[in-house]
Amino acid sequence: MYRKLFIPLTLIFVLMLSACGGGFKPDHKYKVDSFESTNQDNEIVTNEDLKGTVWLAQFVFTKCTTACPPMMSNMVRLQEQLIDNKIEDYKLVSFSVDPEVDTPEELKTYLGLFSAPDESKWEMLTGYDMKMIEKLAASSFKQIVKQIPNDDQVLHGISFGLVNQKNEVVKLYDGKDNVPYDTIVKDMKALIKEGN
Repeated sequence: MYRKLFIPLTLIFVLMLSACGGGFKPDHKYKVDSFESTNQDNEIVTNEDLKGTVWLAQFVFTKCTTACPPMMSNMVRLQEQLIDNKIEDYKLVSFSVDPEVDTPEELKTYLGLFSAPDESKWEMLTGYDMKMIEKLAASSFKQIVKQIPNDDQVLHGISFGLVNQKNEVVKLYDGKDNVPYDTIVKDMKALIKEGN
């Protein structure tokens, strides 16, 4: 009698444990290509500098008249939620898709327009050429970056890319219209916990 009950109860217990301890589940594992850049404080930042940290990436530029202002505002709102959830070990990385125009000083001023609650977590990156950022966006983040001929605007993706401690893009989220804030916070928290 006890033996007949033991096997089903053990099976239920194992299933409950596996459901509770699932951890973070990546959608992808796109390797972030090597890059060297300069941030808003005139410091060199490479892909190796970000290794070991969970980071959320976006592609923006300071002269953008469409997607970038809402994306920046959305990233700031996300940071407010990260702070509310006491999540600390992360970076918010914005790659300029107009590196010839976006100097470190321009990017610092641009970031200041959005009243980010903790600018020390932000890396506003420039200092590379257009070819490099087009390749990085396509290869690592599966997003388009393309200069529009005879125009000061740049075509670029509007996704936020979540990058793990191994510099792999593991999830992509809508960064403009339907941002899944709660999901991103939960995913970042789970990734950070796995790394500790």
